[in-house]
Amino acid sequence: MYAQTFSGTVYGIDGLLVTVEVDIANGLPQFEIVGLGGSAIKEARDRVRAALRNSGYDFPMQRITVNLAPADLRKEGSGFDLSIAMGILLASQQIKQREEKILFLGEMALDGTLRPVTGVLPILLQAKKQGYTHVILPEANREEASLVDLHILPAASLHDIVRVWKEEKLVECVESSQIRAHKISLAEVAGETPKSYDFSHVYGQAHVKRGLEVAAAGFHNVLLVGPPGSGKTMLANCLPTIMPEMSMEEAYEVTKIYSIAGHLTRRSGLIQERPFRAPHHTVTQAALVGGGNQIPRPGECSLAHGGILFLDEMPEFSRYVLEVLRQPIESGQLTIGRSKQVFTYPARFLLVGSMNPCPCGYFGTREQKECSCTPQQVQKYRSRLSGPLLDRIDIHLEVPRVSVEDMDRRIEEESSSAIRMRIEQAKTIQEKRFSHRPHHPFNSGMNGRDIRSYIRLGKDARDMLRLAFEKMGLSARAYDRILKVARTVADLEKSEQVEASHVAEAIRYRALDREL
Repeated sequence: MYAQTFSGTVYGIDGLLVTVEVDIANGLPQFEIVGLGGSAIKEARDRVRAALRNSGYDFPMQRITVNLAPADLRKEGSGFDLSIAMGILLASQQIKQREEKILFLGEMALDGTLRPVTGVLPILLQAKKQGYTHVILPEANREEASLVDLHILPAASLHDIVRVWKEEKLVECVESSQIRAHKISLAEVAGETPKSYDFSHVYGQAHVKRGLEVAAAGFHNVLLVGPPGSGKTMLANCLPTIMPEMSMEEAYEVTKIYSIAGHLTRRSGLIQERPFRAPHHTVTQAALVGGGNQIPRPGECSLAHGGILFLDEMPEFSRYVLEVLRQPIESGQLTIGRSKQVFTYPARFLLVGSMNPCPCGYFGTREQKECSCTPQQVQKYRSRLSGPLLDRIDIHLEVPRVSVEDMDRRIEEESSSAIRMRIEQAKTIQEKRFSHRPHHPFNSGMNGRDIRSYIRLGKDARDMLRLAFEKMGLSARAYDRILKVARTVADLEKSEQVEASHVAEAIRYRALDREL
């Protein structure tokens, strides 16, 4: 007998729907799964056999062949267990075929209970596009599935599914709109207590706060340079508190990435807080950009999509690892090639880096401690960040140590909420300007045509920029990035025209270019 069910897996960042064909024929007992499945799919034979028997159903002692179509694409994951088990029950006529177009997702334990799977959101989004109306999946994936407008049947075990299946209609099936798709933060995803960072807790550092405000408003990459203890890490951790809110499209895309990476298995919902990722300096290239033997998984760059990627003490990272950041910084995506497929992941993030001015940390600072490094050591330390990488960082900020007077005064600093209000206003201006590309409505994404259209300089501003270009030896890329930052400064000031003062402030944010 022949039966057909439907399931899905993740292919890159998108869902791939798979037709599960089951054929039971006379012959020696054999259970074979074909269709280019990974090791987890091959092991499904033993899980499905035990689950059927322990749930009280017959496992046919015949030749069973399961085909996963399309057979020319690699498939990974344990989410096919439920579809295979239902296909065997249908082919052996223990249950009857239904008229609804139903998708099955779920890993099965040996006793028939269902365990959650990753990548539910992208699979269901693809299923909705292809006309599926119902989905049956584990109870633990209920909230994540509710983000897609489908009829969902959350179940705890195979026995529960078969019991409902035998009814005239799926009586326990509920509309996803009836389930509250709650919004969650990244701290909830990680099971952590949210940390209460705020710019009002940072004393002094007015020019650094202003630079970070410009960076958040225009989504400009930023590098913090200062001695140990100056507050670079705290300032970076405060940056998410002033980032503008994500659009619904961005929220769905970020949630898809976290679903594929397996971070929504237990705590699920729609992520509407911009990600903040801070990998350790020992991170590998595969962990940073994504990797895997057959189908690569998202790395830190993709997990930071739409948010912040913070690299603390950047010179301590492997130079080879840092250089792979060039592509995502420029294009906003990562392309990973394998022997038979090429995968593309979104990776549009705001890069925030921090570093000391030298190995000891006190070069060029007005401190009681003097720098003990030789010029060669300073040059070698700074050369760990290549010129092309520094060119792609829009804002370089010098972070001095906070004086004792500033800490003793304890004056009330401006809060993150007040700064965020100005940033939201600047974002609204940019959204109107870049209505033709709503996926990234920030000044940092301007191309050459946008720069010519939206940045018109007066004579004073042009002369100032020309002088800076000649004196500082700027590259063409750095020249364009100064213009983009100047446009953001003008937006914060609600100015239609980019004035000389805006250009001057943007030039002041190229600290390393001035020193070099």
